[in-house]
Amino acid sequence: MAGHSKWANIKRQKARVDARKGSLFTKLSRAIIVAARNGLPDPDANFRLRSAVEKAKAAGMPAENIERAIAKGSGNWTDDSPLEEIRYEGYGPGGVAVLIEAMTDNRNRTAAEVREAFSKVGGSLGESGCVSWLFRQKGVISLEGVTDPEALLLAVAEAGGEDLKVEGTGAEVYCDYTLLEQVATSLKKEGYQVQEAAIRWIPSTEVHVEDPETAKLVLTLMERLDNLDDVQNVYANFEIDEAVMESLA
Repeated sequence: MAGHSKWANIKRQKARVDARKGSLFTKLSRAIIVAARNGLPDPDANFRLRSAVEKAKAAGMPAENIERAIAKGSGNWTDDSPLEEIRYEGYGPGGVAVLIEAMTDNRNRTAAEVREAFSKVGGSLGESGCVSWLFRQKGVISLEGVTDPEALLLAVAEAGGEDLKVEGTGAEVYCDYTLLEQVATSLKKEGYQVQEAAIRWIPSTEVHVEDPETAKLVLTLMERLDNLDDVQNVYANFEIDEAVMESLA
């Protein structure tokens, strides 16, 4: 299950949290709004909303912002610009497949911004379905404070999980996306520190990027897309060797 979140891992390593807090809060608010709109406005009764709220709290988002986003999603707040979820697909430098999840109140604006991000690095925005066949949806649960990987492996199996990746004291658990709430809840009951539980797109194959210039362009594309306010998540199937990453540092 390697490589599913290369960009997520790279972002954590080179995080610039303070500089992007405004943009981050915009993304988090939109996730809460859509989750509240597509289910009950009560986090205790809506797993997707609960996950979005927990992620917002972990990022330091003020409580009043969270409450306002829930109110907007439940229709209890005047909002002249309804949000819709859109998926974009395309190919980046070196033939890397890229899948983007966005939330927008203006399809034309978002499509233009995403297309420009691709064209700036020689990539191309494609038609719907052009790369999604290279990915599959999985539930991914991020844990911290893991001290006994063998015990965690047993707990994951009992909870209905499929796979596990441990790095230091952190771990990511993979499961059928329809069982995400079940597995996450079970692990919490076992005392594990669940940092995030979300449905992600996992690549079934990876493109190994060995050329430093191509790697630089790929990372530039990922960063450009991630910096767009309308973009919620970016997934790609690239693998960059540590030596190449070090040469770009």
